[in-house]
This record gives sequence, C-alpha cells and structure tokens, in this order.
Amino acid sequence: MPMELRKRKAPPPPPPATGKKPAKIAKTVSKAAEKVKETVAEVAATANGSSTPKPAIGDIISLDSFGGEIETNDGTKTTLKALVDASKAGVVLFTYPKASTPGCTRQACHFRDAYEALTSASGLAIYGLSTDSPKANTTFREKQHLPYPLLCDPQATLIGAIGLKKTPGKGTVRGVFVVDKAGKVLAAQAGSPEGTVEVVRGLVEGGLGAGGAGGEKKEGEAVKGEEKGEAKEEGFKAKKNGDAPPPAVAGDVDGANGEEKRE
Repeated sequence: MPMELRKRKAPPPPPPATGKKPAKIAKTVSKAAEKVKETVAEVAATANGSSTPKPAIGDIISLDSFGGEIETNDGTKTTLKALVDASKAGVVLFTYPKASTPGCTRQACHFRDAYEALTSASGLAIYGLSTDSPKANTTFREKQHLPYPLLCDPQATLIGAIGLKKTPGKGTVRGVFVVDKAGKVLAAQAGSPEGTVEVVRGLVEGGLGAGGAGGEKKEGEAVKGEEKGEAKEEGFKAKKNGDAPPPAVAGDVDGANGEEKRE
C-alpha cells in the first residue's frame, strides 16, 4: 500500500513586534533631553569664560558677555553687566552652595546685618549668587528678611566665570567677588560665612582699594576649610520653616555641629 504523505501545518506567524512601552519611551526621551541640556551648558560655560583662568584682583574684565545670562529670584533675566551698570560704584557677588542651609544662612544674615554699612556710603550693590532655583531663593530671601536680591545661576556660568565653581563637579565654592564700574576686580576669593563679609568691609573702609580685609586667610587655606564645611552642609534641608534668622556672631566656623552631609 503506497505511503501517504501529509503536509505539516505551517507554524503560526510570530506576533508583530511591539515598540517600547510609553513609559520607557518617555524615559529615553528624558535622558536624551538631559544629555543635550548638559552639552549646551558645557558649551555656554566655555563661551562665557568659565574654562579660562579665573579673574584676579586688579584685572580689568570685559563685562559685555561675562558670565552669561542669570536670573533674579523674582524671575527677571539679567547679566553682570546690567547689574554693574545699574549700580553706583560696582557690584558685590557673594556665592553660597545651597539656599537655607546653616552656613549659607549665616553668610546671608551677615550680609543682611551689615547691608547699610556696606552700601550706604560706598555705592556698592550686593547680591547673593547660587545655583538654586528662583523658588528656593525667594523662600530663602523672604524667610531671612534679606534686603538684597538673590541671583539664580543653575548652569553656574557666572559662578564659573568668577572662579567659584567646584571642579570637578557642579558645586559652588563659598566666596566673594567684587567688581567696580570700570570692570576692575576688587576682590575674588573663597571664604567663610564671616570672612566673605569682612572682605567687603575691608574694601569699604579702605575706600574701595583693591585687596581683601586684613587678617583674611590665604585663598588656598580658605578653600580647604570651606570644602570641609561644605561636605557637611550640602544637602541640608531646613526642618522648621518658622525658624528665626540666626544672629550674625563672629567666630562661627563653617561646618558647625548640626549641619548634615550633602553630596
């Protein structure tokens, strides 16, 4: 009897390939956007001089494009040139790592308490400068009753240009930078919450001559001390929104007990 050949059934076709899930697509797009943002920030920082040697006391800087665009805590876009042009004698920028943390609060309150003495006769305009958001800086300013605006520099273009950006990394070195109407650098150094105020006080009492206040630490020593303090301070979040502004007591050191670690 002849053998009957039977055809095998064809296997079912594979299911159609499905694309990535919406959540995965969104995550991929988000990562790509963040990468582009970082690249743009690096290009901007280079264009604005943050990769060049930091300004030194006595240098004359070109204010036209120095530091790029920044934002005040109330959302107004501005530049260092615009701030200098609006001032009577020049601008003081004191930098701080993070709004509402202990050392930064002490520093801001020292400038608050000395505000009239530092500005009334000198014609200097004082600004705080950090990478914080307008919301964070507005909360900080209102809570501590600060009489001066706070500047927001999320990409650290101005902070880098004045030589107070941590490298490597994205952190901010606590310090102070003073420039007059002609673009002459009167102060540019790291320092403690108290020391940064004393640098400006020394300039005012000396008739705005270039140079820091007497008795200030050398810059290398100041940076080393600040790094120890910031290691404890960065990342701290104020636990009580109703705390009163701390008194400006000379002799406090950055990284005092009670500051929490951030990084």
